[in-house]
Amino acid sequence: MKTNFIKLTEPTSNIVEVFNRWENDPALIPLTRPNQNQSEMERREEMSLEDLIKRIEEHHIYLIYLNDQLIGEMNYVVDPNYLYKKEPGTAWIGITIGQSEGRGKGIGYLAIQYMEEQIKKQGLKRIELGVFEFNKQAQKLYQKLGYKEIGRIEKFTYWQGKMWTDIRMEKYL
Repeated sequence: MKTNFIKLTEPTSNIVEVFNRWENDPALIPLTRPNQNQSEMERREEMSLEDLIKRIEEHHIYLIYLNDQLIGEMNYVVDPNYLYKKEPGTAWIGITIGQSEGRGKGIGYLAIQYMEEQIKKQGLKRIELGVFEFNKQAQKLYQKLGYKEIGRIEKFTYWQGKMWTDIRMEKYL
């Protein structure tokens, strides 16, 4: 099993197609984006190549490959307005393992460690993230990597007929 990470600098229509597939995968939607109700969960979101080109102006995006197959992406943005703790020099991170064959193999752990190193190289000292309260697997991963809970935003996202909390976590590098 060979895992590698490549910074996305030149988006292609093939990458956009894969990202759109993951963004609209019913199994991933509740894990990757907040929704206010069932109809929001069912809406399709389509990114264009131009959208992705614009996104990399602010976000540092890394592609995750397993044996030369694109299986996920991770990204960070610096000091976004949705930080729970408004501390300058903070990277907000996100990760999606879009292909099922990439899940449960420790790839998320390796990927976040890699991204933390990239964030450190940028001179940033703090990382913040949000994880939905029902996503126990991700919570365990972040705790294992040293992230600590700093707050909760109640009734943040809808899933399985009810509203759930967003747990905000941080790590100092």
